[in-house]
Amino acid sequence: MKKSHIIGIIIIAAAIMIIMSTAGDASTYVDFGQAKELAEDGSKAKVHVVGRLKKDAQGHIVGMKYDPIVDPNYFSFMLVDTNRVEQQVVYFNPKPQDFERSEQVVITGSMQNEVFVADKILLKCPSKYVEKEVQQTTAGL
Repeated sequence: MKKSHIIGIIIIAAAIMIIMSTAGDASTYVDFGQAKELAEDGSKAKVHVVGRLKKDAQGHIVGMKYDPIVDPNYFSFMLVDTNRVEQQVVYFNPKPQDFERSEQVVITGSMQNEVFVADKILLKCPSKYVEKEVQQTTAGL
C-alpha cells in the first residue's frame, strides 16, 4: 500500500471516532415532565429544557435564591417550561450575569430528587434596542 492510502485510512478512522464520541454526548430538548420520566426510569442523561423565569405582577423573579456571602456556588430559581410547568432549578455555580434581564433560559442538566440540577445555563437576553428608546431617539431628530 502507498503511504497516501495509509494516511487516508488513518484520517477516516480518526474522523469516525470523533463523530462517535460527540454523538454520545448529545442531549435532547425536553420539558420538565419528560425530564422527570427519564429520571424515574433511571436515566442519568443530560437534557435541555427551555423556559421563562417565573415573575410576579411587578416583574420580580419568584423563588430566586442566591446569597454569595453564605454560598457563592448555590443558585436556585423557578423556571416555567413551554408547557407551563413550574420547576425549581438548582445551579451549583455563581449566578450568571444579567440573569434578571433574560427573556428566555435554556438549562442543561437532569432531574434529581424532584429538583432539576443544572450544569449549564444559557440566557437569551432582551434586544439591546428597546422600542421605547428607539422612538424617543427618532422623535428627537
